[in-house]
Amino acid sequence: MAKRSGKKQRSSAAAASSSRGSFGFPGKGILLQVALIVAAVVFIYSPALHGDWLWDDDILITKNPVVRDPYGFWKIWFQPGSLFDYFPLKVTVEWLEWQLWGNDTFGYHLLNVLLHITSALLVWRLFARLGLRLAWLGGLIFAVHPVAVESVAWIAELKNTLSLPLFLLSACAWVDYDARGRRNDYLTALGFFVAAMLCKTTMVMFPFVILLYVWWRRGRIRLADLKTSAPFFAVSLVLGLITIWFLRNHAIGHHEAPLAGALSRIALAGLSLAFYFSKCFWPVGLLPMYPKWPVDPPSPFQFLPWLVLIGLIAWFVATRKTWGKNLLLGLGFFVINLLPFIGFIAASYMNFTWVMDHLLYLPMIGLIGLAVAGLGQIETRLPAANRSVLVGAVLVLAALLAWQSRGYAKLYVDYKTMALYTLERYPDAWLMRNNYGISLVKLGQIPQGMEQIEKSIETNPRYAVSHYNLGFILRNNGRFDEAIAQFELALKIDPDYVEARSNLGAALAQANRISEAIDQFNQILQRHSDFFDARKNLAAALFQTGHDAESIEQYEKAVKIDPNQPEVRGELGTVYFHAGDLSRAIEQYDQALRLDPNNSMNHFNLGTALLQNGQIPGALDQFEQAVKLDPGNAAIQANFGAALTRAGRIPEAIEHLQQALKLDPSQTEARKNLAALQSLPKTGPARN
Repeated sequence: MAKRSGKKQRSSAAAASSSRGSFGFPGKGILLQVALIVAAVVFIYSPALHGDWLWDDDILITKNPVVRDPYGFWKIWFQPGSLFDYFPLKVTVEWLEWQLWGNDTFGYHLLNVLLHITSALLVWRLFARLGLRLAWLGGLIFAVHPVAVESVAWIAELKNTLSLPLFLLSACAWVDYDARGRRNDYLTALGFFVAAMLCKTTMVMFPFVILLYVWWRRGRIRLADLKTSAPFFAVSLVLGLITIWFLRNHAIGHHEAPLAGALSRIALAGLSLAFYFSKCFWPVGLLPMYPKWPVDPPSPFQFLPWLVLIGLIAWFVATRKTWGKNLLLGLGFFVINLLPFIGFIAASYMNFTWVMDHLLYLPMIGLIGLAVAGLGQIETRLPAANRSVLVGAVLVLAALLAWQSRGYAKLYVDYKTMALYTLERYPDAWLMRNNYGISLVKLGQIPQGMEQIEKSIETNPRYAVSHYNLGFILRNNGRFDEAIAQFELALKIDPDYVEARSNLGAALAQANRISEAIDQFNQILQRHSDFFDARKNLAAALFQTGHDAESIEQYEKAVKIDPNQPEVRGELGTVYFHAGDLSRAIEQYDQALRLDPNNSMNHFNLGTALLQNGQIPGALDQFEQAVKLDPGNAAIQANFGAALTRAGRIPEAIEHLQQALKLDPSQTEARKNLAALQSLPKTGPARN
């Protein structure tokens, strides 16, 4: 008995060692394995750690008023209309990042990298829980796979890198619960799943994964399994419906792609599955944006992927009592988690492409698991002397993947690099060309940027955003009539494009078509009462027409929407000043300068208000700050001279008045004040 017990213990120890996923590293192998994963990820993503903001990073982070608001935490969770999607946990992390790092991208990239390392280690852990001999290898392959680059190197994809560790923790806890039946494991799985859903709603498919796992483990799904999975389905349903409601009612700028009929969608779904499958096993030719396949109408050949998939599933089901069951688990995980992205459901990205790499970040784990399981079977059949050859071959493959991933990560350093790479391989990528044009404009290369946007319009004249962007550039360069025409084209394509309508109103106001501008702003605010730009521009237009009280009301509403905009605070101060309310004008100018101490005009305006209010020392301080910030401004020099005159500092007043006239000889008030000072009698020495 003692002898047999010893054998059983040794066998259990070997199984435990196998489940930990050791892959030829004796002794302190686990530490070395962890170190290799960490080193590989750092090697891959170090070129992108200081990468610039890309694509929609500005909309989601740098220009998102909720993220920028120091008190935005409540809005993130509870105020409708404050988000583009309902991903409150993800946005909370972005809010915290903004408070910590502001506009410095390093911290954002570093967090994505750390989360990716965490996911790789959790993939290893999950595979070990499932009994895969080479579980560690699964974590390594996930860590170095080129398809993951888009998710990790692109700041906006925090929803991927943050939701995946939570998903994997939930999966591990569920596996533990299914094995041990402990209530704490069940609650842990449910809690992590809720957290994952609050980062990215497409985690919605996890309850189906649970049922797939249950079938894989026991060969059937019992009524008890349906009951235990029911809370997961309930979470999916509730949070999924909330997200749909947000998208339909409060997600400004979200435009779902129009998809064709049922046959086209079925063909598209099959082609998408085939594309994603191929990129998992042959990750070459990766692009930030892929050409769309014509599927309306579909050709008979485009249904071939479905025939292949159905044939494979039938084969695996027929062999489910042996190896087929494992293949169904891996392939099923892959397909289930891709279902929301393959064309059955319309999504905004489908306006410009059918497929994107970051959509594979979770699903590819199923195929990686299959590959690892296959290698484990090969290892058990190899003679011990040949196993080191397998180890070496796999590590060489991982090194090649890491090298390719590093090269791909270098594209994500800035938009220009990404765009040139994409356009060289896909010249008709009109969205990429449009965004490239915007990046050139931001670099000050305005003609070149406009040329790229115009080419984008030539390729796809039905893309409203390109017309909007061209109009925006034209407006900023004083070409108001041309800008108005572009904004009107954008609205003809998409009547609900609120940014285009807001800028149309601004361009109309600049072209002195004020009543038309006010009408545009009111149209927006009827549907989107918290749309900041429309509220601010309406306030400016009302002030321009002499309606001070109405202008103040609109500016106050704009300040409530985003209290951290110094420009709006300054403009509100000017309206109060014009209305004769000096105390409120001073308060708003002061708030504006707290937000932006380097705005010379707000220093100037505050000085003017203080001077008129009789607060001469404070006015002098503000004028002095304004002169330091903008010494070439004649108006500032002239008003500083007037304030110095009232303070009795005549020589200094004369000096600044002379400087004002030197800068702008047409300053009649400064000339009059200077003449008055120069005509004053000069006191000389007293006579005896």
